[in-house]
Amino acid sequence: MEINAQYNVAKAGSLPVRVAGHQRRKMYRAFLDLGVGEDDTILDIGATSDRSYEHSNYLEAWYPNPQNITAIGLDRDAAFLAHSYPGLQFVVANGRTLPFDDNSFDYVHSSAVMEHVGDRLSQMAFMAEARRVARKIVFLTTPNRWFPVEFHTVLPLVHWLPPKMFRALLVAIGRSFFASEDNLNLLSARQLREMAQHIGFSDPVEVRGVRLGGLVSNLLFILRKQDLAWQTPANPR
Repeated sequence: MEINAQYNVAKAGSLPVRVAGHQRRKMYRAFLDLGVGEDDTILDIGATSDRSYEHSNYLEAWYPNPQNITAIGLDRDAAFLAHSYPGLQFVVANGRTLPFDDNSFDYVHSSAVMEHVGDRLSQMAFMAEARRVARKIVFLTTPNRWFPVEFHTVLPLVHWLPPKMFRALLVAIGRSFFASEDNLNLLSARQLREMAQHIGFSDPVEVRGVRLGGLVSNLLFILRKQDLAWQTPANPR
């Protein structure tokens, strides 16, 4: 079993990958529809070195103003992005402890990363850091745990089992990489809302669904920051 830098086992060009690309187009449009302006700065958390999928690093690939993007990730080989998209900045950093000042970016974007950062406390740290460095809006996406197919393993239904049973099954069938909570920890819409409430966000939070065949395949977590920080300039370190 080969696992690529997208934490995925699906072959490039396969039906699951084509479907995922279609869904990411929807998520990209939803992000732009938040009112992203051509001068707005964007932090993209979770850049990957994967080049096998056309939709890998979709924001960098599709957004027309790469000079406004700072992309971060733990994958040092993702540094190719700075060469492929002139003006873009790439920084090696952990999304749970961002090396930027408060309110450094107009928008914070992250696609399909939250499920890979560890336990619930780690996921909340990730969410809180995204909010801290944003001036206007935080936009995070993650697969919906209650969609019938688990996107990373391309297995149906088994991820609906209690987590301990699901992880034991993954070990039994030779997919122990995904059995680690550090590598895969799926989320539901209710859990996203509960995490935001537990952190104590006072900002309006919205969780939307992106549908596939009438069912919610992906979740969009959108936080609109309500303090006045966006009215004053701020610069990344």
